[in-house]
Amino acid sequence: MMRLSPRAGLLIVTLLLPSMALADALTGTTERQPTNWPAILMFAAFVVATLGITRWAASRVKSASDFYTAGGGITGFQNGLAIAGDYMSAASFLGISAQIFSDGYDGLIYSTGFLVGWPIILFLLAERLRNLGRYTFADVVSFRFAQTPVRLFACFSTLAVVLFYLIAQMVGAGQLIKLLFGLSYGSAVAIVGVLMTCYVLFGGMVATTWVQIVKAVLLLGAATFMAISVLASFGFSPDALFARAIEVKAEMAAAAGATPGEAAQRGAAIVAPGGFIKDPVSAISFGLALMFGTAGLPHILMRFFTVPDAKAARKSVLWATGWIGYFYILTFIIGFGAIVMVGTNPAFLDPAGGLKGGGNMAAIHLASAIGGNLFLGFVSAVAFATILAVVAGLTLAGASAVSHDLYAMVIRKGAASSAEELRVSRRTVFVLALLAILLGIVFEKQNVAFMVSLAFALAASGNFPVLLLSVLWSGCTTRGVVAGGTIGVLTALVLTILSQTVWVSILGNAAPIFPYTSPTIFSMPLAFFTIWVVSLLDRSGRAAVDREGFVEQKVRSETGLGAAGASAH
Repeated sequence: MMRLSPRAGLLIVTLLLPSMALADALTGTTERQPTNWPAILMFAAFVVATLGITRWAASRVKSASDFYTAGGGITGFQNGLAIAGDYMSAASFLGISAQIFSDGYDGLIYSTGFLVGWPIILFLLAERLRNLGRYTFADVVSFRFAQTPVRLFACFSTLAVVLFYLIAQMVGAGQLIKLLFGLSYGSAVAIVGVLMTCYVLFGGMVATTWVQIVKAVLLLGAATFMAISVLASFGFSPDALFARAIEVKAEMAAAAGATPGEAAQRGAAIVAPGGFIKDPVSAISFGLALMFGTAGLPHILMRFFTVPDAKAARKSVLWATGWIGYFYILTFIIGFGAIVMVGTNPAFLDPAGGLKGGGNMAAIHLASAIGGNLFLGFVSAVAFATILAVVAGLTLAGASAVSHDLYAMVIRKGAASSAEELRVSRRTVFVLALLAILLGIVFEKQNVAFMVSLAFALAASGNFPVLLLSVLWSGCTTRGVVAGGTIGVLTALVLTILSQTVWVSILGNAAPIFPYTSPTIFSMPLAFFTIWVVSLLDRSGRAAVDREGFVEQKVRSETGLGAAGASAH
């Protein structure tokens, strides 16, 4: 059975999780491990299947619309599953389960934070996004504003989010393949880059969508099997599972030298809120980043243009919310199952009594306990499938920002043909892939966990305020949007650099200038405030045009009259 080193286990967990508790996970390097042939065979099967999908999808990509949004021909159910596949991650699967294994009830803060952003998208944005946009969220934001400044900001913000996200993904993916195959780190990163390029370059959104759907089905299947197996061991009684978990935690505390009273208290603590996040400012800021960052992630927002109409967009969010909520319920069961089935099994414990590979290996060890080496291989393959699906979506979002927002709408002033736009987009995919490979190699030995947190903070501090006020406030102007969005993004970036994670851990300073982990509680309100003040004070001729255009925008956003339709194939 393949065993991950402690640092590698932590790395895989924090690929997507913007967590304060796991902020130091992506450090150092990992040593090559013995290969896990079941994992390799299952991973190879996934690659062959998805390359087959890409070949099929390539025959359907005839225009820029097909490349960016699959021609708007994805159904609500399919898009909902693809969104779930783009959003759910092996990192969430491993990280949340590990947090519950360690802290019990407190681990639900992640599940709650990741989930509650979706009602915001459903009730405030989904329908308006589909009716106003065509390819990117910049289409929505710039609907009634001056195109050049707004699209320049949107392109800058999108690329910032995409690149920070992509670096963390590439570092983690390279380490994971290195562990599975025993390859050098550089070769592993190159493999990820090549596969990512194939999916996006030839198949566009069609291939990316189906890769995400396949990945979602695999991840949900693996998590469902594990949860059912755990519950079956306790007669499908959650009460029995929780009661046994309390006993195990108490026994572990007693074995560590706690008195009977202290041991009982520690056991009961796993089913009650505790002190996992002790700083209330950081806790609130962390929650804001999770909630509102979701509504500003460009690769998530882009998915709402792949459906034929607003009804399908709403249906997409309903399906996605259902799958995502179901997934996080499963992780709760898996976390408590790991306490009982892994925490009591000496085969998974090191001499000090901790889990082999570190606490974040709880779900991996549970997979082995339930299904042996074969199921462990399946879970490992699913983890890598997740990374491929996410990097494909990120690359496509970045390419669309450059080719559509920057080239077609800013440089060519809307005069670029579909063929020209498609050509620029494919060239951008090559550039982004090369950049991702190079940066992945450069950051091999660096702590890049802060980049994931920063991506969520940037999305919540720049994209979300701009998007929300541009569609809901009639007084919003071009100057307000550009000024507020830029200040929000720059504030989040600067405060992250000045925080413990970067200023001390990476740059080596004695103490952080910014004392909190997440900047969102400061940067997001500042962005909203700046948009409001600048728009109120704006008396330019352009501002009058912006305000007058709100009625037309509102009619289209709520009725869909004039919205782009699906392509005919």
